[in-house]
Amino acid sequence: MRVLVTGGAGFIGSEIVRTLSSAGHQAVVFDALLSSVHGAAVDPADCDAERIIADVRDREAVDRALRGIDAVCHQAAMVGLGNDFADAPEYVGCNDLGTAVLLAAMAEAGVRSLALAGSMVVYGEGRYDCPRHGTVRPGPRTVADLDAGRFEPHCPGCGAELAPGLVTEEAPTDPRNVYAATKLAQEHLTAAWARATGGSAVSLRYHNVYGPGMPRDTPYAGVASFFRSALARGEAPRVFEDGCQRRDFVHVRDVAAANALALEAVKGRGPGSFAVYNTGSGDPRTIGEMASALASAHGGPAPKVTGEYRLGDVRHVTADSRRLRDELGWKPQEGFAKGMAEFATAPLRGMRPDTGSSPARSGEDPSGY
Repeated sequence: MRVLVTGGAGFIGSEIVRTLSSAGHQAVVFDALLSSVHGAAVDPADCDAERIIADVRDREAVDRALRGIDAVCHQAAMVGLGNDFADAPEYVGCNDLGTAVLLAAMAEAGVRSLALAGSMVVYGEGRYDCPRHGTVRPGPRTVADLDAGRFEPHCPGCGAELAPGLVTEEAPTDPRNVYAATKLAQEHLTAAWARATGGSAVSLRYHNVYGPGMPRDTPYAGVASFFRSALARGEAPRVFEDGCQRRDFVHVRDVAAANALALEAVKGRGPGSFAVYNTGSGDPRTIGEMASALASAHGGPAPKVTGEYRLGDVRHVTADSRRLRDELGWKPQEGFAKGMAEFATAPLRGMRPDTGSSPARSGEDPSGY
């Protein structure tokens, strides 16, 4: 199978390229190679994949890239939460316009199989159970509560403390920031493409992906990257709130394996089909646990819990990934302790190997949860 991997030089995309190549497929890397993501020096992938350097919004380039392609693995996106709302046009342009251009080109080229990089951020807050009202969906946390250190959401009906649980794919979506809104829009566009063209598509809703080659500490990276970058500078990871936020940290190699399975699965699905799959390790951890494991494996310094917060962050969101296991036969192979030990010393994308520092550190934002 000849697969076009958009964003194929990126953190997750390059691992997908390696996984596909190892499985005997022919991967074609399509990437804009933005310096904000990759740093000054870029090696798109440590394999012999064909490489096309272009922006996914460039219709002519996408048309050329789709010649002879059997399936597309769409990873290209602007990720993270950015600096502020001023980033909204760029997020919408990269993620939604880029996806629309790609899908339109696929429709014309007759390419009918797609695996999309989705995200758990489309859910907003995760699942919560109230002892009186059962499963409830709390609204956004208030500034007054956050300022007072009351970080846990409460039942909107009776105010009781809630027990966090696992989110299934049937949960309603509630995107609470620009990035999340664009990721949900990507899914809607993809579903519309599948219906209109008779195509088949899968969206893998990634949870917190980490591993070697993760982008350095830019406003567009994730929390694991911020902590790893701080340790490389000899600084303590700064943990927001009380560190008890629950997340699901899934290794990039496991995510790449899920994409390879998804690309095989879409070929056997009926025309006009679109399915979503949570893609998490199934081993929820707190942000504090992750920071401590990373710092310990790195040799310190220990994390610092700051009590700071960022309005719009969700408290708990963890996946129920049984559908992916049951329907596609996927099983994560990288355990939390082993994965964090490896990540603690692995270089980050955009870091100088000699010092572990970033080539540029303007506009840092110690968040990205």
